[in-house]
Amino acid sequence: MTDLTTRYLGLELRSPLVASAGPHTGDPAMWERIEQAGAGAIVLPSLFEEQIEHESFAASFAYEHSADMHGEASSYLPDLPMGEVGPARHLGLVEQARERLSIPVIASLNGTSPGGWVKYAKHLADAGAHAIELNLYDVVVDPQVTSADVERRYVELVEEVRAEIQVPLAVKLSPWFTALGNFAVRLQDAGADGLVLFNRLYQPDIDLDHLSVVPRLALSSSSESRLPLHWIANLRGALRCSLAATTGAHDGADVLKLLLVGADVVMTTSALLRHGPEHLIVMERFMREWMHEREYDSVDELRGSVSRENVPDPQVYERANYYHVLHSWAPTTRR
Repeated sequence: MTDLTTRYLGLELRSPLVASAGPHTGDPAMWERIEQAGAGAIVLPSLFEEQIEHESFAASFAYEHSADMHGEASSYLPDLPMGEVGPARHLGLVEQARERLSIPVIASLNGTSPGGWVKYAKHLADAGAHAIELNLYDVVVDPQVTSADVERRYVELVEEVRAEIQVPLAVKLSPWFTALGNFAVRLQDAGADGLVLFNRLYQPDIDLDHLSVVPRLALSSSSESRLPLHWIANLRGALRCSLAATTGAHDGADVLKLLLVGADVVMTTSALLRHGPEHLIVMERFMREWMHEREYDSVDELRGSVSRENVPDPQVYERANYYHVLHSWAPTTRR
C-alpha cells in the first residue's frame, strides 16, 4: 500500500495533509472528524496577543469600575466567565486537543510585542502543544520603517522564542520580502525548524452604501497554490528546515504538485470549510491512485522531484517563466 507518512518539524505524521488554522480546527466538535478523515496534524486557531490583552483589560476595568460603585462591592461584582478571560481559552483548547487527539497538535501564535511573543509561546508549549507556529502577520505601513528593520526584528523574535521553548518552532510568512531566499536562511539559522508558505493577507473592502471600510473574507482558490509552489520549488535543497505549503490546496492534484516541488506537508483550510473535514478522504484517495498508477511507493520518493534543483532547466522557476507566461496567451478564434 502507498506510504503517505511524512516528517514535519521533526514530528512523524501519518499523512502530509494538515488541517490548518481556521474555524474547523477551533471547534472541538470537528476534531475527531478531522482526525478520522486522515489529517496528519492539526493547527489550532491563532492566539492573538491584542485580543488577549483587550479581554484582560476589559475584565479588569469591569471589576474596578464595580468596586468603586458601592462599599459592599464584592456582592455587586459582574459575573464574568474568568475561564474565558486572557489566554485561558486558548490554552484550554490546546490541552483538550492533546487529550482527545492522537495526531500532533500545533499551536499558532500572533503577537504584537517581543515579550508577548515569548510569554505566550511558552504558555502554549507548557499547555502541551507538539509545536508552535509563529504567525508573522504584520502589515507595515509606517514609511519610516525599512525592510531591513522588519527582517531584523523577525529574526530576533525567532531567536528569543527559540531560546525559551523546547518544542519545534515553525514560522508562517507572507510572500512580500525582497530577498525571500536570504531571509528564509536567516530564519532557519535563528532557530526555525520549519517555514509555512504563505500567509494570506486579507485586504479590507469598501462598503459603497455606508462609505466605510469593512473586512470581507474570501476563501482561497486553487490558482493561489502557485505562489507557495514557486517558492518551495526554489527553496527546496537550499534549506535544512521543513517546508509547509499553505493557501490554495483544494484537491489531491494541488497537494501532489506541492509535494513534487518539495513540500513536507500541505495545509488546507478553505477546502475543508467548503466541503467539510471528510474532503480529506477525497484528497487522499486521489493522491493514492495517482501515485499507484505511476508506481510511487511513498511520498518520500516523489517529494522534490520537480523542484528547482531537480528539473533540467532551473530557469523555469526564474525570470524565464515570466516571459513564457506572458507569451502563452492566444486569442479565442471567432467563428
